[in-house]
Amino acid sequence: MKVLQLIDTLQTGGAERLAVNYANGLVRLGVDSHICATRAEGLLLNTIDDSVGYLFLNRSKTIDFRAIFKLRSYLILNKIEIIHAHASSYFFATLVKVTLPRIKIVWHDHYGNSELLSQRPKRVLSLCSLGFSYVFCVNQKLKAWNKEHLFVKKIKYIKNFPVLQKSQKNLTVLKGEGGKRLLCLANLRDQKNHSMLLDAFKIVNNEFPEWSLHCVGKDFDDKCSRQFFSKIKSLKLSRSVHFYNSKADVLNIMSQCEIGLLSSKSEGLPLALLEYGMYGLPVVVTDVGNCRLLVSDKSFGQLIDKNDYMQFAESIKQFILDKDYRLFCADNLNQKVTKDYSEKNVLSDIISIYKSII
Repeated sequence: MKVLQLIDTLQTGGAERLAVNYANGLVRLGVDSHICATRAEGLLLNTIDDSVGYLFLNRSKTIDFRAIFKLRSYLILNKIEIIHAHASSYFFATLVKVTLPRIKIVWHDHYGNSELLSQRPKRVLSLCSLGFSYVFCVNQKLKAWNKEHLFVKKIKYIKNFPVLQKSQKNLTVLKGEGGKRLLCLANLRDQKNHSMLLDAFKIVNNEFPEWSLHCVGKDFDDKCSRQFFSKIKSLKLSRSVHFYNSKADVLNIMSQCEIGLLSSKSEGLPLALLEYGMYGLPVVVTDVGNCRLLVSDKSFGQLIDKNDYMQFAESIKQFILDKDYRLFCADNLNQKVTKDYSEKNVLSDIISIYKSII
């Protein structure tokens, strides 16, 4: 079986990390596994297994004939049977299929704004879906939306799974006092709602000034970014909030923190939450997407209304004050993630689906 994961970039977003996890995990299960980045490389390039075939297209425009035929040649040369297209890469996969009709396309829907599906553009996606053999969705809301709007009968909810890799170089050293660090793994996007996170942390900081907040994620140098750094200054949090941009050594970073946070307005099933659980961090997260499946009650962590920064702050303070409780939650979440969201179980199901398509 020969499968290629297709993704726009190798930056450190959730869809990108999952695409790499698929490529690496499949090769360990005996699949001839490949991955292709169409537009840009990034930090995740160094996490691709040496046994995985790799192609970078350096695509510069929406319809880039040079990139289309470069990928087509690679597919033919390596006898690839399935393109597993992640997120927005479905369009490029469709263009390639026009030139190579025998190729099968599996599309993986990672759409993060699952709370705002009524506003989701669908015309191009619906048209492209005529060429899809299967659709995977990261939560049940996306599955229902796809069943309504796409021309595909085979649509399935597939669990995300975390993979924590040890880094041997360029290890990040976090600022602040050891044993008193809060962590937020999220790119600087409006959807991730860092503004609410800062409002909540300001309350925490007033009572526990020795605790610090550490934000790790890509800075897109846009309006959202400017608002984030401006708010840090206006709330006088510059000494307590630290931003690190994209980092590949997530395992090393989590080892230096006590509590994992996610303040998102909308999610599918955030990989960061699974990574917190896999490592063993207690979590405070907003009740969006499939977060409730993991934090199903207060024995697994704190699940907060997405607009309630006061409750978010109180939950952080509860964990700070009660170490036994936060360790109890962390252990319970770790057991759930380890049992229900394992790489081997998810990928074994994926391989069965691949075989049915071929």
